[in-house]
Amino acid sequence: MKTHSHALSIAIAVLVTLPGIYMRFADVTLPPPLQAFVAGVAILGASFLVLWACDVVQTDVSQTLALALVALIAVLPEYAVDMYFTWQAGQNPASDYAHYAIANMTGANRLLIGVGWVVIVVIAWVKTRAPVTLGRERAIELFFLGSATVYAFLIPLKGNLAWYDGLVFMGLFIWYIVVASRRPCTECELTGPAELIGSLPAVRRRIATVGMFLFAAGAIIANSEPFCEGLVRTGKEFGINEFLLVQWLAPLASEAPEFTVAIIFASRKQAGMALGSLLSAKLNQWTLLVGMIPGVYALSSRQLALPIPMNTIQMHEILLTAAQSLLGLVLLAAFRLTLGQAIMLLALFLGQFFLSPIVDSLNARGLISVSGDQVHVVFSVIYVVIALYLMIRYPYRIRGVAQGFRTGPRTHAIPAPGIGLADESGEGE
Repeated sequence: MKTHSHALSIAIAVLVTLPGIYMRFADVTLPPPLQAFVAGVAILGASFLVLWACDVVQTDVSQTLALALVALIAVLPEYAVDMYFTWQAGQNPASDYAHYAIANMTGANRLLIGVGWVVIVVIAWVKTRAPVTLGRERAIELFFLGSATVYAFLIPLKGNLAWYDGLVFMGLFIWYIVVASRRPCTECELTGPAELIGSLPAVRRRIATVGMFLFAAGAIIANSEPFCEGLVRTGKEFGINEFLLVQWLAPLASEAPEFTVAIIFASRKQAGMALGSLLSAKLNQWTLLVGMIPGVYALSSRQLALPIPMNTIQMHEILLTAAQSLLGLVLLAAFRLTLGQAIMLLALFLGQFFLSPIVDSLNARGLISVSGDQVHVVFSVIYVVIALYLMIRYPYRIRGVAQGFRTGPRTHAIPAPGIGLADESGEGE
């Protein structure tokens, strides 16, 4: 019965990609909302195929190679959308495509922490009434997430995202892959449709895995343009801020499979594994995805020294994303995330999400002189102040991450983490 269910899941994922593929190659013209929907569903189905294939590939190659492949391929859906906007920005420097690229990247990153991490903690609390605990080997991810976050603060300070910034982020990603590959090998446990594919004989399994990769990649690439353009035209046609559509709706299609699998793990009382997978996704996007943007823009514009154009709004978006990453890092540096901390992350995310457009609307009516962009700066300060407070009061959090990175995943010398917004003694953080 389970086999039939897994086969049905794969079949559905393939079938939902077909209308989008047909629309693209048959040159079918649809109204913008329908075009965005059909292409978005195709990307969603392909994203599930990529995720399952990523799981299976770990059974056929070395752990080091599997880690590199999975990290690269897992961000393909998000990469395809963001790189389309970035490439178009290089081809049309006077357009808004550069702004869309930054919007999609920052939205995807903020969704992971503000929604993804929170959902896992809530599910874990419902199931066990306990916080989510991370393994100490996750100090590696936390170290590199911290390094990328600290560097990200320099981008709004210097006012551009240039090719050398891309090299730094890409360098951090490659360094992470090299370090993470030294982890002790563990047996790969497949679940869901990946379990069905992994149970096939070696030759058939490898053919199926490669076939899923190629089909999914083709579907994602084919649908990235109609999806992106459909979103933009939908916003313009209905008077909706297309920047917000690109920032929040586009990442939902590409992030949904990761969210779904993480939710399944959390519902099975494997919340630590679920949160760890979303932490890895955050690190990949905050290094690999961001690092590719200036390089693709330089290739498209054929001007290596020209940074991707951004205005104050985009700089503040990056600042807010970096500030949220800093707080998320400091909280996870205790190697656990509690319900109280998750509620705080959600409240801050919802605050900046809803308050900014409300303020813009009031500003447009002449009722106030504050812009939604300034609201982002305020929330950036709030994130940073809370993070600094926790680092000053509980310095072992950051020391624990550094120590865990230096000594490797087998260390047990890291101080006990705090519980919720209180430490082990029960005093509030």
